[in-house]
Amino acid sequence: MTEADANQDPRPHLSAALDQTERQLDAIGNADLGLPTPCAEYDLRTLLAHLVGVLRKLTALGNGEGTSQVKDPADDHTDDWGAAFRSARADLERVWAPDSALGKSYTLPWATMTGHELLETYTHEFTVHAWDLSRVTDGGDNLDPVLAEAALDWFTRNLTAEDRGEGGPFAPAVAVADDAEVYLRLAAYVGRPV
Repeated sequence: MTEADANQDPRPHLSAALDQTERQLDAIGNADLGLPTPCAEYDLRTLLAHLVGVLRKLTALGNGEGTSQVKDPADDHTDDWGAAFRSARADLERVWAPDSALGKSYTLPWATMTGHELLETYTHEFTVHAWDLSRVTDGGDNLDPVLAEAALDWFTRNLTAEDRGEGGPFAPAVAVADDAEVYLRLAAYVGRPV
């Protein structure tokens, strides 16, 4: 992270990433919930449950709690994932509203990071998952390329070989043209089939 990045409030970017995720959610019908997504381990219903679970984990961390009691994917078994997402998002935004939350340290199973680093990291996760959703909803035209550029830069600097190994959260990078659209390059870099 550069010094300029460290001084930039990550919450507006997180909000933008959540906004575009919500736009994709709004295009989903209940009949779509069993469809596959580019995120190999998740069908659409499970991906939505994962996104709600992540929001709840971030809220728990912001409240000074651990994440072990938070179900991810969420197990609400709801058919109104838009409402579940919006409710979890409202809780997250309330908890992370104080500026002081950004400088505190938070411990996850795989790292300890500041609130700033934590929100930046998950902004990029939501950016990738918005693309995953867009492949199901055909909503790729309303994805923000600025978020994708930032996510691609972050993943390029932070994704390790262990992250791509057996049991890691990412598959090996997929080859695409250097001049491919930025979301395609991002998806390929994190190992999505493109």
